[in-house]
Amino acid sequence: MEQKQINSILKLILELGPIILFFVVYAKIKDQVFLIANQQYEGFIIATALFIPLILFTTAILWFLTGKLSKMQLMTALLVVLFGGLGIWFNDERFFKMKPTILYLGFSIILFAGLLRGKSFLAIMMEEVMPLKQEGWIILTRRLALFFFLLALSNEIVWRFLSTDSWVSFKTFVLPLALFVFFISQTSLFSRFSSESPKE
Repeated sequence: MEQKQINSILKLILELGPIILFFVVYAKIKDQVFLIANQQYEGFIIATALFIPLILFTTAILWFLTGKLSKMQLMTALLVVLFGGLGIWFNDERFFKMKPTILYLGFSIILFAGLLRGKSFLAIMMEEVMPLKQEGWIILTRRLALFFFLLALSNEIVWRFLSTDSWVSFKTFVLPLALFVFFISQTSLFSRFSSESPKE
């Protein structure tokens, strides 16, 4: 399927909408206990059960509208289903809380592995979106690999040592904001190492 462009605001809504709705649902039912098939489930688990089909639905819409999904979008959906499903199956919220750690640590390892081979896997995935010279890709990849590692470490610290409420707020607001700030902070790098004939 040919890749198509969609409105950036719509894309943002589809990507962040499930996370925001998870936060809203959790906030409303976090103190409730639900009895399903003679098994008690806390509000967090129920919110997770609602989040899984929602993110699959919005991911499918993104694919339908653009004709393509990024590796991060695919990996995110896969890990949500895997760890969310394990959390529901074992009635243990820790599985879902570990998902961002696995996601960010996985990308960090992949990017560092490419750097050890003198390659930028980030360039392979995003060259059409951000045309940069090879030196720029190497620098950006190194920074992003370290940044992903710090996000993974931060998630581990928050979910292990702080309350579930704190983790939900961290997952909903801090992680997306951190990613946004990171890429905004790389503006000078994008300008300095931009290709001589950038693609639209």
